[in-house]
Amino acid sequence: MSMSSATRHVRGDAGQEPEGRRFGRRAYGVGFWVIAAVFVTAMAFSTVPTPLYPLYQAHDGFSTFTVTVVFAVYAVGVLVSLVLAGHISDWVGRKKVLTAALLLELVAAALFLAVPSLPVLLVARLVTGLGVGMLTATATAHLHDLHSADRPDGSAQRFEIVSTAANIGGLGVGPLVAGLLAQYLGAPLRLPYAVLGVALLVGVAAVALTPETVEKPAVRPAYRPQRVSADHGDRAGYVAAVAAGFASLAVFGLFTSLVPGFVGGTLHHPSRALAGLIVFVVFGAAATAQVLTGRLTARARRNAGLLAQAAGVAVLAVGVRTASLTVFVLAGIVAGAGAGMLFKSAVGSVAAMAAPARRGEALAGLFLVSYLGLALLPVGLGVAGRYTSTSGAMTWFAGVVLALLAGVALLARRTRAS
Repeated sequence: MSMSSATRHVRGDAGQEPEGRRFGRRAYGVGFWVIAAVFVTAMAFSTVPTPLYPLYQAHDGFSTFTVTVVFAVYAVGVLVSLVLAGHISDWVGRKKVLTAALLLELVAAALFLAVPSLPVLLVARLVTGLGVGMLTATATAHLHDLHSADRPDGSAQRFEIVSTAANIGGLGVGPLVAGLLAQYLGAPLRLPYAVLGVALLVGVAAVALTPETVEKPAVRPAYRPQRVSADHGDRAGYVAAVAAGFASLAVFGLFTSLVPGFVGGTLHHPSRALAGLIVFVVFGAAATAQVLTGRLTARARRNAGLLAQAAGVAVLAVGVRTASLTVFVLAGIVAGAGAGMLFKSAVGSVAAMAAPARRGEALAGLFLVSYLGLALLPVGLGVAGRYTSTSGAMTWFAGVVLALLAGVALLARRTRAS
């Protein structure tokens, strides 16, 4: 991308210099890393309850299936927010939407700190989901804008690595921090939220100091809810990308909803630190794989992700059936690495094919479908667990994911890039 095209990109429809231009081009480079850090913090907050669910169960006496309901409420919040607000940063501005999302997460933190009861947990998770839905597509689009303005002639590799690693890596940081704080310090159902709440407050201030990359259009478009449209330059490529997002986030949904209960109950390892560490290792494998495969072609990365996720999910079912912690964790690492590569490929493809004025919309559509995968399959697994054994439900889950991955492979053969 040339300097002139980068300038047109960040100016937007109004043709005025954006706020960040007053500080010079270096501000965009600094802003890129600031938004990446905020992205990590916000996503980490969204997974803080993961290793704490058994403590909530002991406190209120609810079942493992209720944990699935709590997770479903969070997913509903994400999906509603993506439909209603995930795309509006294209004309409202990235910073306003990011700030609103962080404030919603702060409201959720206050609820978590108030009373550790099931009704409050449900409301807090819903509010968290609303914030995450606003934030994911907006933060990703903002990182793309800042990267393009900072390195107008550079490749998109830095953006692809950082945006997906911040998203997926942040999801892994939350359980690790929460698990360690809950295991070794007091107030396990309050302290993790207090620590991440302070980090969110710092994030609000950081966003305020970051350059805006979208100018308000002279005439604001009429508001409409998000529509998932494949009309973003390469229809087959967009469909393949959102299908890949759906399949990859299903694995992450499994580890953020049901795994801590499985490790503490079926495998009889009640340590909150261990539960948080396992989730962190899986998400860490995803982020690491995203970084290490940065030099691969999009096709090679996608194919590697498909193979690794398929192998990992298949062995994961074996680990559950044999009740082997070692097999379970190793399979989770392989599946997580594959899902990370696949998700990175999806985000990079959509960001590259979408027109600048519709980038937020295109990414919101991707995240909308992806979070359906995050919600539907783990919730289905929880429902199936009420009528069959844990190993039987996991076998069903593995079969569905493998079928999805096969579908993604077939769709990808039709894309222009293939």
